[in-house]
Amino acid sequence: MRSTVSGYAALSKAHKFSAAGLVTVAGTAALTFALVPQASAADAQSAAVKPVAQNAQSFGETHDAELAKAADDAAAQAKAKAGATVKAKADEDRASRSTERKPIKPAAKPAPAKKAYADNLDGWINESLDVLRAKGIPASYEGIKRNIMRESTGNPRAINDWDINAVNGVPSKGLLQIIDPTFKAYHVEGTSWDIYNPVANITASCNYAADKYGSMDNVNSAY
Repeated sequence: MRSTVSGYAALSKAHKFSAAGLVTVAGTAALTFALVPQASAADAQSAAVKPVAQNAQSFGETHDAELAKAADDAAAQAKAKAGATVKAKADEDRASRSTERKPIKPAAKPAPAKKAYADNLDGWINESLDVLRAKGIPASYEGIKRNIMRESTGNPRAINDWDINAVNGVPSKGLLQIIDPTFKAYHVEGTSWDIYNPVANITASCNYAADKYGSMDNVNSAY
């Protein structure tokens, strides 16, 4: 220790100054060296953080864009699928209608309203005349009424129980006093099978008179 100190003491002022400067320079350099690495580490950390943040932001934006595109693609596919389904259903309905469609038949003409007749001698004669005309059997209102008044005086339930027909068991009946066998033989289709029915009695009697005398108009007595 002494030799060292003494040695240092033995140095000239110039040497001492130079040594002190060297120590000062060395200390400054050491301090600088100690400070520089710390600053460089902070800068490096900052430089490292910035790219990471930028990369995260870029990744988020890319991810959002991909999600939006996927949603758009899914919506477009769903729309296309719905459109295809609607079109297929429309095509199926059209084909079904085309297959099942039947020619439209013209509407049937309504049946003409049935003519109304009075329930009296005048109505019975007029209804019978319409049937006779439809069958082509000649007769007139006047000829029918004249014979009715002579035979039954207009009573549809009249019955003769004293003449030869009655004696033979087949009495004359109804407005024009016709017997059962003749009524059945000359019955006109579309009228009642009841001999006492006024229209059926007149029509069958006129049919018989037309066959035997040409028309009820030609009958002026028992026939």
